[in-house]
Amino acid sequence: MTSQFLEHWLEEVVATPGMTGIRDAAEARRRLLDDALRAAPIVGQVPGPVIDVGSGGGTPGIPLAAVLPTRAFTLLEAELRKCDFLERVTVGLTNVDVVWGRAEDQQTDAFGVALAKALAKPATAVELCLPLVRPGGIAVVWVGETADRGSIAAVAERLEAVLEEDADGLAVLRKLRATPPGFPRRTGVAKKRPLA
Repeated sequence: MTSQFLEHWLEEVVATPGMTGIRDAAEARRRLLDDALRAAPIVGQVPGPVIDVGSGGGTPGIPLAAVLPTRAFTLLEAELRKCDFLERVTVGLTNVDVVWGRAEDQQTDAFGVALAKALAKPATAVELCLPLVRPGGIAVVWVGETADRGSIAAVAERLEAVLEEDADGLAVLRKLRATPPGFPRRTGVAKKRPLA
């Protein structure tokens, strides 16, 4: 069931205009599915609901929800058209809710895990994700080789978290205390005026 579901999802992502620029099936599998599933062991170790911030076509949230069926996943997406797509392709995944909205408008300190893949520059993605995570939880941000780890760690510190692990393109940030006053900043401010 899981593999069939994920195969169907991949086909839909590639076939639907505006969900991804990837047209090659093998590359889509590598970048959208396999790359998302690398985080499964990390996400599986941290209790609580999971939020995929800026879910887009559904990665990393859909693959992880499919392989972690006992965990509740929220796919958060700001574009209504993409939310409609997510609603359509997640029929049958009973552990997934699709929410139309922005990270800055969600409840703070509510999730065990926040995920961000291709959401924004890494330090900005960290700022958008960490307020959503409760103390003891984590944010997992997919980062490239050239990402400024110093900036990521500095933003994490401002948001009562530490860069706990940074390996294989995944930055794992552990939330130590509740979100400090002043965060999240107003919608769009994190991208316009980054903390780092």
